[in-house]
Amino acid sequence: MNTIIEITDINHPEAQIFSRLTEAQLCDASQRGWGLFIAESPKVISVALDAGYEPVALLCERKHLSGDAAQIIKRMHDDVRIMTGEREVLSAITGYRLTRGVLCAMKRRTLPTVDEICGNARRIVIIDGVSDTTNIGAIFRSAAALGIDGALLTSTACDPLNRRAVRVSMGSVFLLPWTFCDDPAGESRRHGFKTVAMALRHDSVTITDECLKREPRLAIMMGTEGDGLDYDTIKRADYTVKIPMYHGVDSLNVAAASAVAFWELASH
Repeated sequence: MNTIIEITDINHPEAQIFSRLTEAQLCDASQRGWGLFIAESPKVISVALDAGYEPVALLCERKHLSGDAAQIIKRMHDDVRIMTGEREVLSAITGYRLTRGVLCAMKRRTLPTVDEICGNARRIVIIDGVSDTTNIGAIFRSAAALGIDGALLTSTACDPLNRRAVRVSMGSVFLLPWTFCDDPAGESRRHGFKTVAMALRHDSVTITDECLKREPRLAIMMGTEGDGLDYDTIKRADYTVKIPMYHGVDSLNVAAASAVAFWELASH
């Protein structure tokens, strides 16, 4: 049975994993794919556990010990630290109000290789420099829901295991294989993918073009929030694809655009 640790002081040493470590320190940026991450809310934590991620410590409001967190705690090994306290104390520790009152620190796993992601995939997404945690989470949620098989991220993209990205994705970052690589477009071509640059250009083909759906393997490239994909990336792409705009709207947010692209281009 797990020992319940009562937290009454924001400086309690057992709680420092939630209070003192930055996202970069949790990740251990010198070795991407190792270290820890924070999953937030009972649903997200459950998805992570189902996907095989190993918990290290859990922090929850006292009322959730017999409520929302009860089923999660039953799944924890005896060596997992279970910490609890009043909402005000826990909010002071974390610096924010806990979503559904539960946080879980979990071990990262070794990231899959590009070969493992691309080997049997038909549709992947390339996330090029997208740095907003909310956008990353939303892209992963749409990708998992709409038939995308995996994701390749440039080193300038946000970490999908950032706490907020994990929460916005509703745990979808645990369902879709992903990794970082230096040249995702080149790597995807090496595996036989045709690259699709999502960009509003006059020489683009529309996203409903039947030639896209006939391609056996597509890598859908989504660019940064402000500037989108750079010129060289678009120039080297096999297809430049646009989502038609109406009423003078110049573009969609990258997360919204990704959902449209995945629905139209996924191999249903």
